[in-house]
Amino acid sequence: MRTAVPAPINRTEPQVIPLEEPDFHHVMSQTPGVALVYFTHSACSSCRVLARSLTEMLAAGDDLQVFAVDAAHNMGLVREMEVFHLPAMFLFRDGHFHRPLDSEPTPARLREVIASTLALPPVEAP
Repeated sequence: MRTAVPAPINRTEPQVIPLEEPDFHHVMSQTPGVALVYFTHSACSSCRVLARSLTEMLAAGDDLQVFAVDAAHNMGLVREMEVFHLPAMFLFRDGHFHRPLDSEPTPARLREVIASTLALPPVEAP
């Protein structure tokens, strides 16, 4: 019996990037284009649903960078961004904060909410 050889991992495929509190402001200010940051926790089932949708969007070629912040290990950032529930999403473009996002965790609905949010001017971050 032959053993299947796993396919090589494509390191150029877009992926969700983990982000920690000490790097948050620097990374956001230096990230070109659209960046979506979401706060998550390993015990949050809604967070896993959102993560799957965001991964699907990246695989589909959406022009978006996605960053995940583990809320349990970044409490200062949770307080600063006024996170009250998980998952919590925030949208940035070219280093400027736009707004928190409130959306169903489906790719189609996320795309609609992102587009409508980007049509608004940036605001002051929490």
